[in-house]
Amino acid sequence: MSADALHTLSLAAAARAIRNREVRSTELVEACLARIDAREGTVRAWVHLDPERARREAKERDASRPKGALHGIPIGVKDIIDTRDFPTERGSALFSGRRPEADAVCVTRLREAGAIILGKTVTTEFAFFAPGPTTNPHDSGHTPGGSSSGSAAAVADFHVPCALGTQTAGSIIRPASFCGVIGWKPTHGRFPMEGVLPLAPSLDTLGFFCRDIDDIPLVGAAMSAWQNGRAPDLPRVAWIPTPYWHQASRPMREALDAYVHALGSSGVSVKTVEATAFEGLAEVQNTLLAQEAQETLAPLVAADPTLVRPQTLALLEASERIGNDFAGLLESALHRARSFIESEVFAEADLILTPAAPGEAPKGLDATGDPLFNRIWT
Repeated sequence: MSADALHTLSLAAAARAIRNREVRSTELVEACLARIDAREGTVRAWVHLDPERARREAKERDASRPKGALHGIPIGVKDIIDTRDFPTERGSALFSGRRPEADAVCVTRLREAGAIILGKTVTTEFAFFAPGPTTNPHDSGHTPGGSSSGSAAAVADFHVPCALGTQTAGSIIRPASFCGVIGWKPTHGRFPMEGVLPLAPSLDTLGFFCRDIDDIPLVGAAMSAWQNGRAPDLPRVAWIPTPYWHQASRPMREALDAYVHALGSSGVSVKTVEATAFEGLAEVQNTLLAQEAQETLAPLVAADPTLVRPQTLALLEASERIGNDFAGLLESALHRARSFIESEVFAEADLILTPAAPGEAPKGLDATGDPLFNRIWT
């Protein structure tokens, strides 16, 4: 592969090439920086970059023995995740110029595995709904999704092979869908959240974006204990349209119906699951988010509400109207849904197929799309 196309390598392919000394980290970093230089004016995925630091670290990686599975790989980090050598401004004017003293635990683990932190990617304000400047790399007039807007767009546009993101409602799944990349949102608590701005701690989940399925275990193993199981030759699929299926666009419904039919025709076992246990769960998730945001964000916003955007202020106002009886309703809804998943879904299936969004990335940059289809999985 020519040097000017190295930025198109997946993380797994790039790591293998560096390990085999077919490619140097300096070459990969230069290719990524050249791509950013050519495209950042349109995509606007980054809030902070330090090309010279990245070049120095790449030279150090080339001159040393491999540190780990991510040796010499440039990675982006969502700007609610603390980094000691970059500002972490949380998408908010309230934290302009904020410099953490230490890396978040996840960043430390990436560095220990040999990764190079190329820069900080754009996030919506406090990882909620007020969008940043990032555009969809496939059509700059459309949203990339949020809140992990910059991370998804940077990976989709070949700026980096991987970038960290977080999800509280749909902030990994939806941008991945809109930008056409893999969004890995693991089980809540799988990856360490120390050093990551909390929004709703019982929902906040750390994950990442990549372009190849083989990338997932490499990054996953760097951030937590990871064991690869043996995948079945033909996985059993649970097709869950969710109670909100009627709110999906017609093209989305037709595309997924066709895909489900194609899976069945190819010999894959597909079981349609009428997920009545999930009814109302998206609304419960939304209320829980608002309730916990009152505890995490209200003290920050109180410093100067004039610097905070309307979407965030509206969230805090809504949280003040939540009744005291909500905790019992939440526990009941979660118990019902989890029991259903364990007894009715994974007893007969290896994976779930379900919509990632109501449809394609909406036109316009004033909003990041609807997380309706993501909330029940968060």
